[in-house]
Amino acid sequence: MNAKVGPLVAAIALLGLGGCKDQSPTGDDGSPSTIVFPLSGVSYQYQVQPLFNQACNYSGCHGSDAPPNLVKLTSWGDLMTSGGGTGVVVPGEPETSTLVLRIEGRGARMPPSGLPLNQNQINGIRTWIAEGAKNN
Repeated sequence: MNAKVGPLVAAIALLGLGGCKDQSPTGDDGSPSTIVFPLSGVSYQYQVQPLFNQACNYSGCHGSDAPPNLVKLTSWGDLMTSGGGTGVVVPGEPETSTLVLRIEGRGARMPPSGLPLNQNQINGIRTWIAEGAKNN
């Protein structure tokens, strides 16, 4: 496996799910979350983590009890260190961040069952990463 593909494959494997059950609230548009992102100035505390809490953080998925091979989305620190620096989030580079690839459905889509995140939420995650993926 070449040096550039190896970390991406590892990151995708780390984001993969075992057998999680969708327990999230449903937005008005049917998305798995009620969170709405601004066009700029995205806040981890007010938009990103609440989105993860509603759409990703529950038993068997990306919560605090996630198996070691899964990325934990319970805090900024967990997100930034899960996967051993394999590019789950690359600050300033949404195009190379595995998180973006997965929520956009490039590779195994996240969330894996039910409806995907809506375009506002996907764009919001992209913007947050482009703005430096700050713990704000």
